[in-house]
Order: sequence, then structure tokens, then C-alpha cells
Amino acid sequence: MTTESRRAFVGAVAAGTALQAQVTARSASRVIGAGDRVRVGIIGTGGMGTVHLRAFMKQSEDEKDIEVVGVSDIYTKRKQRARDIAKLSDKQVHHDYRDLLARNDIDAVLIAAPDHWHGQMALDALAAGKDVYLEKPMTHTIDEAKAIVEAVKKYNRVLQVGNQGVSAPSTHKLKELIGAGEIGPLLCAQATSARNSLLGEWNYRVEPEGTPETIDWTRWLGPAPKRPFQPDRYFRFRKYWDYSGGIATDLFFHALGPILYPMGPQFPLRVSAGGGIYVHKDREVPDTYATMIEYPDFYIEMSGSMANAGMGRHHRQAIYGHKGTLVVDGNQVLLYPETYPELQTRAQRAQPFHPEPKSFPVPSPGPQRDARTPHTTNFFASVRSRRQPNAPAELGHKMIVAIKLGVFAFREGKTKCFDPAAQRIVDKFSPRKEYQGDGKNHTVEELGYKTSEG
Repeated sequence: MTTESRRAFVGAVAAGTALQAQVTARSASRVIGAGDRVRVGIIGTGGMGTVHLRAFMKQSEDEKDIEVVGVSDIYTKRKQRARDIAKLSDKQVHHDYRDLLARNDIDAVLIAAPDHWHGQMALDALAAGKDVYLEKPMTHTIDEAKAIVEAVKKYNRVLQVGNQGVSAPSTHKLKELIGAGEIGPLLCAQATSARNSLLGEWNYRVEPEGTPETIDWTRWLGPAPKRPFQPDRYFRFRKYWDYSGGIATDLFFHALGPILYPMGPQFPLRVSAGGGIYVHKDREVPDTYATMIEYPDFYIEMSGSMANAGMGRHHRQAIYGHKGTLVVDGNQVLLYPETYPELQTRAQRAQPFHPEPKSFPVPSPGPQRDARTPHTTNFFASVRSRRQPNAPAELGHKMIVAIKLGVFAFREGKTKCFDPAAQRIVDKFSPRKEYQGDGKNHTVEELGYKTSEG
């Protein structure tokens, strides 16, 4: 960890330890019956928290299987808005999130606060006996993610990391096809997140109502370095290292899930990164960024920009294997088989030969906002069944290690290494696989193919 991230983690833990014991003592989790509503509290009612709140209210009206019974925020305007949307009484709206956690009438919480608060809020919620839906990027530090994995086990709770792509039908089809050997041994994968704006990504509106009188700035800063009130940092926190990792944590965490999950979740060995602030100068985080994540048997490369949307069209998500390539295209997964020259006819070798891809239809996830529904539905199903959700804490931990190592690599200008066994950052490179055989590959016949004529 950097000095900054270590200070943030230690400070957050120290601030919440004493109250955790009180919250745990006052709270008790209940066994939810098949016909019982899951009673939900929302911590953080900004943009993402409000999107979830509106979706939950519609679900509570249509399905009647959940009920929003509490919200918490430190900005007066957002508290009032959330109270009105959820039709709550004043006593169900909390300034201190720990007061919400102390309530016995809440089964699960959704945490949608800024990144630098995710770790401590999740730890407090787990200790209070609550199941947790934890918005991406899971945590602001690697150590917080590891602590959450341990807390989930200690308190026997359900935790779903907010990476909705892991619940997409296409992701599970990718996993199925890879598991069936359709693309052979894995080699690598790529993904992107690309947008463009004249004003710069994350430059959300700075509301004139947001003042030191309506925003509890000290509480919002929490474990982050202390500084005078700055509206830009509050409303546009993703531009600053103290509270976010920019493209890496806000977008690449999303992009990594639907790739790493089907390829096989594991910790990385080495991560490098590059990019810079090329266009939008009003931020600390890069507006264009790339990272290379090395695993024992494959690598994942992600490249994105907040200053050019074309990368989303020309640098699509793809998973490459020795026998073929998998691409998600709308409501289908396409498998492009490899064309080995040994298996082609002379005519095929004489000109470009591109066989038609195999198409595997998958259910549509719907519009972007609706795409979150399968993931929250999976969470509530896990709350009832006590089975692992699609994106449990262990998966989130592996993902945030890869993502944060990229942030460290970018900021320090060097490749970062990780020891999966010890689960810690190390200075020494893990040796890459070297020559292992007698200099001979398999024959075509041994691989089960027949050569073409000629």
C-alpha cells in the first residue's frame, strides 16, 4: 500500500472499531422466510444511490418482495430527496450511517457512498449483522477488501460486489464455452471503457445548495486527508486520488468482471499501467489510461479514454484462445474459430479466409439501467437462500487487487508485483513460465484434426 492508502485504511478502522461493538450488540439478523420482504437500507443517496432507490421502490411495488425502510446521507438535499422517493418518516432518515445499521428492522444495506468510505461502511454493516450490496469498486484500498473477505466469513453474511456485468447472461455463456474447451487454452483478453465530453468526464453539476451548512464536510472526508471545503471535490470526487482511482476504479473494475469471471478468478502476478492527462487538465486522475494485468497462464489488457468514444467501437471486449475468439455482440456471443494454415486448402491459403462465427443467443440485459436488475435480484435471492452471490467478496478482492496495482503502477511509474499465496504486494518479479518440453509441439493428428488435401 502507498503511505496515503495505508493512512486511509488505518484511520478508517480506528474510527469505527468502538462503534462496531455497540452496533453488533444492538443488532440481530433474522431468518427471512419465503414470503417475507427483505427490508433494505441505503447508505449514500447521490447519483448511483438514487438510481438504486428508484429501482427498489418500483420492485417493492411490483414484486412486493423488498421494502426500503431507511436511508442515510450527509447532504441535506439528498436526504430530503431520498425521504420523498421512499416515502419515509423523518426518523427513518439518518445523518450517521451507523444509526441506520443499529436498527433491528433492516436486513440488508446497499452502500453507494464515495469509494473512500466503502471499506469501513461495509465492515460496520457486516459486524451489525447486515447483508451487503457494495457498489463498485468494492474498496479504496487492497487491505480493506481483504478485511471484508474475512468479515463476511466471521459474521456469516452475504456480500455482493456491484459489478453487474458478472450477472449478465453473456458472461455466463462465456464461462460455459470456455469451460467446454471451445476456444482451447486461454491466451489473453481485452476490454475498454470509452467516453467523450467537451467538459470532461465526472464534471457533474456543482449544486449551489451544496454548502458547508448543508454538507457535513468533515464526516464526508472521513479517512481521507483533511482539507477545507471544496465543492468540486464533493460533487466530482472521481477526479481526485484521495477518493477514487479514476478510470481504473470507476470503469475498469466494471470491465474486468465479465472477463475475469469466465476466464477463472485469481490474483494477478504483475500489473503495469500507462496513460496521462492529455486533454482534461482539471483533475488528478488520467483522462486516458491503459493497464496490463498478468496472470500465471494469460493476461488481460484494458485501454480506455474519457476523451475519445471511438475506443468503445474499435477496441471491443474479446477473449482469445488457441482455438478461437469470443466476442459479445448484443444479444449473442460470437465464437470466431481459428484458421490454421495446416488445415486449409491451397485455395483458402491463397486468399484471406475468414470462416463465419458461431452464434450463441443470450437473453437481452435490457437498457443500461435495467442491466443492474439481474445483479440486485441475484443479491436478494442470496439473502434468502444464504448461497453465494454471483460477485462475492472473494471475487471482488481479486479484482480490486488487479485494479489498484494498476493505479499504483501508474502513479509510481513501475510494474507492481503480487504474491497470491501471501496475498501481499512484493518487490520481486514472479518467474514467468519458460521452456518446458523437448522442442516439439503436438502433431495435427494428436490434436484430433485432419489435414487438408495438398
